[in-house]
Amino acid sequence: MIDKIRLHLGGELPDDYRENFGSNAALDGVLARFLNLEHSEIVERTAEGGSDEEILEWCFMRGHRPNEMQVRVWNAFAEKLGWRDPAARTVARVNQRLGRGGELETIFECIDADEDRFGQGGSV
Repeated sequence: MIDKIRLHLGGELPDDYRENFGSNAALDGVLARFLNLEHSEIVERTAEGGSDEEILEWCFMRGHRPNEMQVRVWNAFAEKLGWRDPAARTVARVNQRLGRGGELETIFECIDADEDRFGQGGSV
């Protein structure tokens, strides 16, 4: 989320992600609420600068530091976002923009594809 905020602040966030940026129904908003924060607070803190670790620690101190079980539940939820839920619209737009047909199924796969973690032209 911090990288996405930095892209937003720099005016480089891809259009596919702008519509839901910070929305309570999107990954960013849900994560902010999970941390007991408002997304706008995290944006403001990120704009002040600092490393990912410093910003994360600020989130924990200001909001909520999840325990190991809460992190497991969050990860299980987040890894499936975009697969047969309202976020599937964003996944479809990213698939179309990247020419991947229906290959990408989750928001995280979209992010990985956008950041070329699959390698140039590589598959999921």
